Amino acid sequence: MTTDETNPPVSQIAKAVERILAEGAIAALITLVEASANIGAKLLVEETGATTGSLDDENLDRAVAEFAKRFLDSSDEAHTFRIAEFAPQLTAWAEVKILCERIEPEPRLVVCGAGHVGASLAHLASFIGYRTTLIDDRAEFVARERFPDERISLVAAASWTAAVREAIGNGRGVSVAVVTRGHNEDEECMQAIITTKADYIGLIGSKRRTNIVLDRLRQAGANEGRLKRVHAPIGLDIGAVTPEEVALAILAEIVAQRRAGKGGSLSAWRRK
Repeated sequence: MTTDETNPPVSQIAKAVERILAEGAIAALITLVEASANIGAKLLVEETGATTGSLDDENLDRAVAEFAKRFLDSSDEAHTFRIAEFAPQLTAWAEVKILCERIEPEPRLVVCGAGHVGASLAHLASFIGYRTTLIDDRAEFVARERFPDERISLVAAASWTAAVREAIGNGRGVSVAVVTRGHNEDEECMQAIITTKADYIGLIGSKRRTNIVLDRLRQAGANEGRLKRVHAPIGLDIGAVTPEEVALAILAEIVAQRRAGKGGSLSAWRRK
């Protein structure tokens, strides 16, 4: 039986994982799953390159740590690999198999605006597992009786800017949907969001309306690279009409972004 006393790295890795999640960072946990010895050995590789634990071979650790960077750049949550696939020079380890697992905070969604679309989006996102924060400057719109689901955090904002920035934090694993009631609210939210490192930023509205907001941000000196990453108008084109359908279109795009999906029809190949 593996315990902290018999295998100190297990305790060290557990503490490192706890710290990484608290910091909102990411890492790859590598486990030997097929080998002649040391099955179950683990190596934790952080996005900074820092490592904890070992697979019990210095050259193997080095090659796997380098490969872990590529794994973290992908959208994979877990995948097995043969060493020969990425380090053919390590012939003695060629057939060894490792399991790579992504370590990251649970996905979060910040919804700016608790109108019909925002409310529907919060309910749907919470249902599929997103830790959701719903913000509005109208306290009655974020009253708990409207959202009995305790997994949805409700924020009555005295200031959109302060509330939005606090909800986003460092932005790791965070998607933000701006679905407020007007230009001024949109712009105030976007001014706060555009300086963050949120994984996804979406803005509701027509092409004209969203372009007005983005142009104002550009004139105010917003980073052009960040502006280009804004999904505006927000959501996938599914012909949505009702608030619930619009929420579905928005969440579908957020999931596609997170999972590196293409957002097309899975049966399209049949019609080629």
